[in-house]
Amino acid sequence: MSEPPGYWQRLMIFIMVDREIIARLNKIISDFLAENSFELVEFMPRDEGRDLVLRLLVDKSEGEISMGECAQLNRQIGRLLDEKDIIASRYILEVSSPGLDRPLKTREDFMRCLNKQVVFFLNDLVNGKCQWQGLINRVDEQSVFIVQSGQVLEIPLTKINKAK
Repeated sequence: MSEPPGYWQRLMIFIMVDREIIARLNKIISDFLAENSFELVEFMPRDEGRDLVLRLLVDKSEGEISMGECAQLNRQIGRLLDEKDIIASRYILEVSSPGLDRPLKTREDFMRCLNKQVVFFLNDLVNGKCQWQGLINRVDEQSVFIVQSGQVLEIPLTKINKAK
Protein backbone atom coordinates (compact mmCIF):
# COMPACT_ATOMS: atom_id res chain seq x y z
CA MET A 1 0.00 0.00 0.00
CA SER A 2 1.43 3.37 -0.93
CA GLU A 3 1.04 6.61 0.98
CA PRO A 4 -0.80 9.58 -0.53
CA PRO A 5 1.27 12.25 -2.30
CA GLY A 6 3.16 14.45 0.12
CA TYR A 7 2.66 12.08 3.06
CA TRP A 8 6.32 11.83 4.02
CA GLN A 9 6.88 15.56 3.60
CA ARG A 10 3.93 16.32 5.91
CA LEU A 11 5.14 13.76 8.41
CA MET A 12 8.63 15.30 8.47
CA ILE A 13 7.18 18.81 8.85
CA PHE A 14 5.02 17.65 11.75
CA ILE A 15 7.96 15.94 13.44
CA MET A 16 10.03 19.11 13.02
CA VAL A 17 7.39 21.04 14.94
CA ASP A 18 8.59 19.36 18.09
CA ARG A 19 8.05 20.06 21.74
CA GLU A 20 10.63 22.83 21.85
CA ILE A 21 8.94 24.73 19.05
CA ILE A 22 5.52 24.14 20.62
CA ALA A 23 6.82 25.48 23.94
CA ARG A 24 8.26 28.57 22.19
CA LEU A 25 5.00 29.18 20.34
CA ASN A 26 3.02 28.75 23.54
CA LYS A 27 5.20 31.32 25.34
CA ILE A 28 5.12 33.86 22.50
CA ILE A 29 1.35 33.58 22.15
CA SER A 30 0.69 33.60 25.92
CA ASP A 31 2.91 36.66 26.43
CA PHE A 32 1.27 38.54 23.55
CA LEU A 33 -2.21 37.75 24.85
CA ALA A 34 -1.33 38.72 28.44
CA GLU A 35 0.06 42.06 27.23
CA ASN A 36 -3.30 42.69 25.57
CA SER A 37 -5.47 41.60 28.54
CA PHE A 38 -6.36 38.20 27.12
CA GLU A 39 -5.62 34.69 28.36
CA LEU A 40 -4.58 31.57 26.47
CA VAL A 41 -6.93 28.89 27.77
CA GLU A 42 -5.70 26.08 25.57
CA PHE A 43 -3.18 25.63 22.74
CA MET A 44 -3.79 22.64 20.45
CA PRO A 45 -1.34 22.12 17.59
CA ARG A 46 -2.40 19.30 15.23
CA ASP A 47 -1.44 17.80 11.91
CA GLU A 48 -4.59 17.77 9.80
CA GLY A 49 -4.00 16.48 6.32
CA ARG A 50 -1.60 18.75 4.51
CA ASP A 51 -1.56 21.46 7.11
CA LEU A 52 -0.39 22.12 10.62
CA VAL A 53 -3.36 23.62 12.48
CA LEU A 54 -2.75 25.81 15.51
CA ARG A 55 -5.98 26.03 17.50
CA LEU A 56 -6.11 28.60 20.29
CA LEU A 57 -8.86 28.94 22.85
CA VAL A 58 -8.63 32.52 24.12
CA ASP A 59 -10.62 34.34 26.76
CA LYS A 60 -10.64 37.69 28.52
CA SER A 61 -9.60 38.16 32.10
CA GLU A 62 -12.82 40.12 32.63
CA GLY A 63 -16.00 39.53 30.65
CA GLU A 64 -16.48 37.44 27.54
CA ILE A 65 -14.46 37.54 24.33
CA SER A 66 -16.37 38.47 21.17
CA MET A 67 -16.13 36.95 17.69
CA GLY A 68 -14.70 40.25 16.44
CA GLU A 69 -11.95 40.11 19.05
CA CYS A 70 -11.16 36.52 18.04
CA ALA A 71 -10.86 37.58 14.39
CA GLN A 72 -8.63 40.52 15.31
CA LEU A 73 -6.42 38.31 17.50
CA ASN A 74 -6.18 35.78 14.68
CA ARG A 75 -4.75 38.46 12.38
CA GLN A 76 -2.42 39.91 15.05
CA ILE A 77 -1.08 36.54 16.19
CA GLY A 78 -0.66 35.42 12.57
CA ARG A 79 1.48 38.50 11.86
CA LEU A 80 3.46 37.91 15.07
CA LEU A 81 4.18 34.28 14.19
CA ASP A 82 5.18 35.24 10.67
CA GLU A 83 7.59 37.87 12.06
CA LYS A 84 9.14 35.37 14.48
CA ASP A 85 9.47 32.83 11.63
CA ILE A 86 9.43 29.81 13.96
CA ILE A 87 7.28 27.53 11.81
CA ALA A 88 8.98 26.44 8.61
CA SER A 89 5.83 24.95 7.07
CA ARG A 90 2.44 26.20 6.05
CA TYR A 91 0.00 26.46 8.95
CA ILE A 92 -3.56 27.44 9.71
CA LEU A 93 -4.25 29.55 12.78
CA GLU A 94 -7.66 29.30 14.47
CA VAL A 95 -8.48 31.60 17.39
CA SER A 96 -11.78 31.00 19.13
CA SER A 97 -13.62 31.40 22.40
CA PRO A 98 -13.76 28.47 24.80
CA GLY A 99 -17.50 29.09 25.20
CA LEU A 100 -19.53 27.53 27.97
CA ASP A 101 -17.48 24.32 27.94
CA ARG A 102 -14.28 26.14 28.84
CA PRO A 103 -11.80 23.62 30.25
CA LEU A 104 -10.79 24.41 33.82
CA LYS A 105 -7.18 23.58 34.63
CA THR A 106 -5.62 25.93 37.12
CA ARG A 107 -6.45 27.05 40.63
CA GLU A 108 -7.30 30.47 39.14
CA ASP A 109 -9.76 28.85 36.70
CA PHE A 110 -11.59 27.24 39.62
CA MET A 111 -11.52 30.50 41.60
CA ARG A 112 -13.30 32.23 38.69
CA CYS A 113 -16.00 29.59 38.93
CA LEU A 114 -16.88 30.01 42.60
CA ASN A 115 -20.60 29.34 43.12
CA LYS A 116 -20.94 27.77 39.66
CA GLN A 117 -21.77 24.20 38.64
CA VAL A 118 -18.76 22.27 37.35
CA VAL A 119 -18.28 18.71 36.10
CA PHE A 120 -15.04 16.99 37.18
CA PHE A 121 -13.45 14.01 35.43
CA LEU A 122 -10.83 12.53 37.74
CA ASN A 123 -7.74 10.42 37.12
CA ASP A 124 -8.18 8.71 40.50
CA LEU A 125 -11.19 7.85 42.64
CA VAL A 126 -12.61 10.30 45.18
CA ASN A 127 -15.20 8.65 47.43
CA GLY A 128 -15.38 5.75 44.98
CA LYS A 129 -16.13 7.77 41.83
CA CYS A 130 -14.14 9.21 38.93
CA GLN A 131 -16.76 11.80 37.93
CA TRP A 132 -18.39 14.42 40.12
CA GLN A 133 -20.60 17.41 39.50
CA GLY A 134 -21.26 20.15 41.98
CA LEU A 135 -21.23 23.81 42.91
CA ILE A 136 -17.74 25.13 43.67
CA ASN A 137 -17.86 26.28 47.27
CA ARG A 138 -14.19 27.03 47.96
CA VAL A 139 -10.72 26.63 46.45
CA ASP A 140 -7.41 26.40 48.30
CA GLU A 141 -3.84 25.64 47.22
CA GLN A 142 -4.41 21.87 46.94
CA SER A 143 -8.13 21.27 46.48
CA VAL A 144 -11.47 22.34 45.08
CA PHE A 145 -14.44 21.97 47.43
CA ILE A 146 -17.83 21.35 45.88
CA VAL A 147 -21.33 21.06 47.27
CA GLN A 148 -22.94 17.90 45.97
CA SER A 149 -26.29 16.68 47.35
CA GLY A 150 -25.96 19.02 50.33
CA GLN A 151 -22.54 17.67 51.30
CA VAL A 152 -19.15 19.36 50.84
CA LEU A 153 -16.70 17.18 48.93
CA GLU A 154 -12.97 17.88 48.65
CA ILE A 155 -11.38 17.15 45.26
CA PRO A 156 -7.56 17.39 45.21
CA LEU A 157 -6.27 19.39 42.24
CA THR A 158 -3.80 16.57 41.48
CA LYS A 159 -6.69 14.16 40.87
CA ILE A 160 -8.49 16.37 38.34
CA ASN A 161 -7.96 15.13 34.80
CA LYS A 162 -10.50 17.47 33.22
CA ALA A 163 -13.17 19.86 34.43
CA LYS A 164 -15.70 22.13 32.74
